[in-house]
Amino acid sequence: MTDTLTLPLLRAGSNSGEGQSWLTSLADWTVSLMEIIGPVGAGVAIALENLFPPLPSEVVLPMAGLTASRGSFTLFEALLWTTIGSVVGAFMLYGLGRWLGAARLRAFAAKMPLLHPEDVDRTVAWFERHGGKAVFFGRMIPIFRSLISIPAGVSKMPMWRFGLLTGAGSLIWNTIFVLSGYLLGENWHIVEEYASILQYVVIAAVGIGVALFLYNRIRSLLGSRKDA
Repeated sequence: MTDTLTLPLLRAGSNSGEGQSWLTSLADWTVSLMEIIGPVGAGVAIALENLFPPLPSEVVLPMAGLTASRGSFTLFEALLWTTIGSVVGAFMLYGLGRWLGAARLRAFAAKMPLLHPEDVDRTVAWFERHGGKAVFFGRMIPIFRSLISIPAGVSKMPMWRFGLLTGAGSLIWNTIFVLSGYLLGENWHIVEEYASILQYVVIAAVGIGVALFLYNRIRSLLGSRKDA
């Protein structure tokens, strides 16, 4: 278990700025969880991160590395349990996509303004062409790490293939950030700064993509009305 000084030292190191951010609070919670149930706690935290994308793995993973550097558990255990957590969380969303299925999503799209059942068909067709690369590399992109599991379930990607690609992509991503925490030690909050920038870039890209989609759909709708 983590020694009793770990959490206070983390707070002392991470509160050297003007205040405690929600990311720092998340880091404290992660360390507390690992204090209670060891490296399994890191796996639980990463599984939850998959289910709730706003929780950044870029903060949770360095905490596992930092705790491992203190000797509470080994680096191998940190990598093992965080990767298991990633796969378990991904399979939960895969199951959601499998349950929803293309037929339900088409029916949902038909009832939504600016969406059409054909949008679902195009998404499924795209995933069937590029699904393997999307799952593997998607595990290394914030937010998409979680969301990519749903179309994998909708398109019924074989579970063994999904699990293999998810595990491989997650292991690479997890290793980068667990090692950063392991090597940086008390300076782990450097990762937090870059993690925030990376997440904002992804959110901005998603926002631009959604805005372009809506613009083109509204433009198409207005054009069809003029023709009528």
